[in-house]
Amino acid sequence: MEEKILERLGAIERNSLLAAKSVLTLEEASLYTGLSKAYLYRLTSAKEIPYYRPNGKLCYFDKAELNVWLHRNRVSTKEEAESKAALYNLKKEATA
Repeated sequence: MEEKILERLGAIERNSLLAAKSVLTLEEASLYTGLSKAYLYRLTSAKEIPYYRPNGKLCYFDKAELNVWLHRNRVSTKEEAESKAALYNLKKEATA
């Protein structure tokens, strides 16, 4: 019981520290995004995710840039797609 409480307290402490930081280490970025460290390394080596290497070794991530990267390629809802299709059809009919 005590072990579970200490584990939960540790998780709360880690999450509150993550919320306060604007620059994250690779491990913190992994926790923040839910992506594995190996996958983040793969993304950095392919230059598919923004990151920094101030000393040439360790990778750091800007939280705001991670948020922008995570929010790219939004998928429309079914309702939004139907609305766009209806507008397209109306415009097509108006020009015909």
